[in-house]
Amino acid sequence: MDGFWDYIWFLLWIFLFMAYLIVLFQVLTDLFRDRELSGWWKAVWVVFLIFVPMITALIYLIARGRGMAERNLHAARDAKTATDDYIKSVATVSPADQIASAKKLLDEGAITPEEFAHLKAKALS
Repeated sequence: MDGFWDYIWFLLWIFLFMAYLIVLFQVLTDLFRDRELSGWWKAVWVVFLIFVPMITALIYLIARGRGMAERNLHAARDAKTATDDYIKSVATVSPADQIASAKKLLDEGAITPEEFAHLKAKALS
């Protein structure tokens, strides 16, 4: 690279290449996430993505963009539901367990009797 503008062009091409890779991987991910599309059609899309990648990616985004967005939204909702269910299963501790834990901290001297009373009242509420 001889000059400043060569460096700028190089960065622009790197940016465009990275953007293309992101679109390509999004299309491939969506292809294999789609349960309504048969395996043969998936294979056709992949073959076209290999041999005519830019045009195929643009056609895919135009033709199947709405479905792609819906599948992404559905996947995000499923992930959030699974995360929330896991948090609820782990975070649900009975008041008796909370009081026992606070009592252990009191016995170890980690908390004061006032803090224990506060934690006990909070667990019982």
